[in-house]
Parts: sequence; C-alpha cells; structure tokens
Amino acid sequence: MFRVLSFLVKLVVGFLALSLFLVFLFKFVPVPVTATMLLDDNGYTKDWEPLSEIDRDLVRAAIAAEDGKFCTHNGFDEEAIASAMRSNAEGGRIRGGSTISQQTAKNVFLWQDGGYVRKGFEAWFTVLIEQIWGKRRIMEVYLNVAETGIGTYGVEAGAERYFQKGAAQLSPSEAARMVVALPLPKKRSVVNPTGWLRRHGNTIAARIGVVQRDGLDACIYE
Repeated sequence: MFRVLSFLVKLVVGFLALSLFLVFLFKFVPVPVTATMLLDDNGYTKDWEPLSEIDRDLVRAAIAAEDGKFCTHNGFDEEAIASAMRSNAEGGRIRGGSTISQQTAKNVFLWQDGGYVRKGFEAWFTVLIEQIWGKRRIMEVYLNVAETGIGTYGVEAGAERYFQKGAAQLSPSEAARMVVALPLPKKRSVVNPTGWLRRHGNTIAARIGVVQRDGLDACIYE
C-alpha cells in the first residue's frame, strides 16, 4: 500500500511540475505543435503570428462570437456553463459553455474528446494560464492554435488559405467569417457561406464595432 501511495504522490507531483513548466514556457515561446495537430489525419499547416500582426477586428470578432465576457471573467463563465447544462439536461442540441481561455487550455495541452476527465484537466490548465499568461497572451495563443480549416491551424494560415492574404489585412466581414467557422472548421464554409452561417457572420461583423465601443477588448488593447 505504501508503494502504491508513494507512486501516486510522485505521479501527481510530476504532473504538477510538468504542467507548470509548460505553462511558463509557452508564456514566452510559440506553441510548436498540439495533440490535435498531430492526430489530424489531414496533417497540419500552421504559421505563428504575434498578436501585433493580427488584425484587431479578428480579435474583436472572436470576442463577439465566442466569449463576450473574455476580459472580465476569471477563465470560466458560470452563466454560460449553467445555461449549457440546463439545455443539455433538457435533451436539446448539445451546447458548450467554454470560454476562450478554456478552449485555449484544451487546444494547447490536451485532446479534443475525453468527457469529464479531460474537463477536469482543462479546468486546471485554465486556472494556470489565466494566472500566468494573462488575457493578451491567451488570445494570442488561441488565435494561433485554433483549427481554422481542414489541416489548417491558426488565423494566419487560415487567412492565407481562404483570402490569399495575412491575418493583418482582413476586412471586418472576412474576420467574422473566419471566426464563425471556428466551432466546426471542417464543415463550415468560410469563403462562400450560405443561410444561417452567412447571417451569423454578418451579425458578428456588426458586433465588432460594439466590442470596440464598449471596451470588451480592453484587456488586450488598453
């Protein structure tokens, strides 16, 4: 029993040390690759860009579409989580309540499936990056590792693929179309969206100005 307990303690301590090391490392170093990229049957194309080289409208579109409280929450949006749990319990369309911080933690350090086990690890890494990275770095990493298309990761590679220009030159409508495809990048069209996806993109494009006006991006552009 003592040996088992000793092994478990060493395992926990090792995990804590490794997770802290990686979080501190990626505060300064671009994330080279993620489990999602390595497990992608289509391979992966990526191109890291600092946040200063990514159009501000793209950042604002991400906040408008994915996480309107990004600058004010501590990594978790309790309201969104509670709403998603109620909807899922009622048997409706499965919804998520993940913030950009949670999505970043998952994308960088974990894998895409795994249920509550992965969610537990996700919560731990979310707390760490909120405390160690800060909001600006979280957004920078999120936009560089998010899947933006089949075998395509990061907004720079996505912008080059869909619009033949860099992420620093996107128009508000192009930025919005990139962002609304993020939840299902393999299925949602960026170039020629139709129906609900087109309308949703137009809505997000209109909200870009609201994010700027209301200072919802103040933690990034002070």
